[in-house]
Amino acid sequence: MNFTEQSTSVIVGGHTGIGRALADALRERPGRVLVASRRSGLDVTDPSAVERYFEAIGTIDHLIFTAGSQAPGGQLLDMDLSTARAAFDTKFWGSLAVAKVGARYLRAGGSLTLTSGFLARRAVPGTFVKTAMNAALEAVAKVLARELAPLRVNVVSPGLTDSEAYAGMAEDARLAMLQRAANNLPVGRVGRPQDLAQGYLLAIDTPFMTGAVIDIDGGALIN
Repeated sequence: MNFTEQSTSVIVGGHTGIGRALADALRERPGRVLVASRRSGLDVTDPSAVERYFEAIGTIDHLIFTAGSQAPGGQLLDMDLSTARAAFDTKFWGSLAVAKVGARYLRAGGSLTLTSGFLARRAVPGTFVKTAMNAALEAVAKVLARELAPLRVNVVSPGLTDSEAYAGMAEDARLAMLQRAANNLPVGRVGRPQDLAQGYLLAIDTPFMTGAVIDIDGGALIN
């Protein structure tokens, strides 16, 4: 779909990190880019709030969900499952709430792009919450690509990305973590939000792509 002055792209989770980088890239094109997140007052765990948000916007061309959640780490036997449920409420059920409502407002030929993560297909002890959420999103997206056709539905699966997601860590610990990861990746560095934005643009711009999972992980899955 060509971008015109009438094109509208909506990024849910676009105030920080990957979402913000994508918003910056889309703003270089014609049309309007709308960014929504908890920061702007949209709570994706509240279906009525999602309904009101899209009702106020009207018809859109592209819908991208990049909002994440603070998924708890740890092994099942030590996990407080209420925190795991809260993470699912935001990323998994929030994605589906946005998709359910947003799909009604997408123009013919429009696209819906969700976000998973490389742990969807990596068995790493202590990460079962992220693995379950992301694997579920990838599986559901393929079903939605059938149910919502001819709308296109794809998923971008990021690897470790240097973003605000790790802002709560002590700076020396954050840098050490990123360096360890970079040393173990075939590309020799971790991702940047701008790297990941290119994956979403690929999903948006490719009219022959639907039901795809786009891995942008520095080679993590082949390590």
